[in-house]
Amino acid sequence: MPVGQQAVLSCAGIERSFGGLKALKGVGLHVEEGEIFGLVGPNGSGKTTMVNVMTGFYPPNAGTVTLFGRDVTGMAPHRIASLGVSRTFQNLALFKGMSVLDNILLGRHTHMRPGALASLFYWVWAQREELANRRVVEEIIEFMQLEDIRDEPVEVIPIGLQKRVELARALAAEPRFLILDEPMAGMNQEEKEYIARFILDARDERDVSILIIEHHMDVVTAICDRVVVLSYGEIIAEGEPRAAIADPKVVKAYLGERAAARHAGIAP
Repeated sequence: MPVGQQAVLSCAGIERSFGGLKALKGVGLHVEEGEIFGLVGPNGSGKTTMVNVMTGFYPPNAGTVTLFGRDVTGMAPHRIASLGVSRTFQNLALFKGMSVLDNILLGRHTHMRPGALASLFYWVWAQREELANRRVVEEIIEFMQLEDIRDEPVEVIPIGLQKRVELARALAAEPRFLILDEPMAGMNQEEKEYIARFILDARDERDVSILIIEHHMDVVTAICDRVVVLSYGEIIAEGEPRAAIADPKVVKAYLGERAAARHAGIAP
């Protein structure tokens, strides 16, 4: 899918502090329709804080967040989710004791009508809704190639498959905008390649715009259209992934001043 010109997400002048610590300092970025956008930076650079501001978990101290042309600054997370935003978290948030199928089915919660629990008294309507949700989930299970483990308890499957289940649950919401917080953490190379392919397929086949936080730079350069690099809550580089990651300020942020000088060939 070609990248469009309409902004799915626009953030302007975002600031967020925790006590005396400024976690974000005037950050601005935008994600275009049909784009895979990378948000990268060293540990503690403000990436997850930025995503938490975007999705309503943290209100910004200053700045604005716009989704699909609508100002959502400070809006509650469940209201932002209802607009078509889905996310995964840095740490796995699957429900142990439940099957792969049931975990993915939870991703349909934004499509449940208000008062869905009361619908138990209206069993025909409730059955229809359940069947519709299950059809979507079964299609997602096939899309993510999880058929063989659909009935397994989620806690007994390997970490790579658990990450795939979490992505499947996010896709079950049928989002317009998907935010992935380190979806490949703890994976081996083969597992990373699988997830990278599923992310590309989600963009191309399911019309989802994607923002991804990721530490694996080989993945970022392979699948992202553009990136923003944060360091200590500020943007230090942005643009085409390979060029941004090679920026001396980025090399210094990741490797330190002396290593950056060696990288540039100006120090032994």
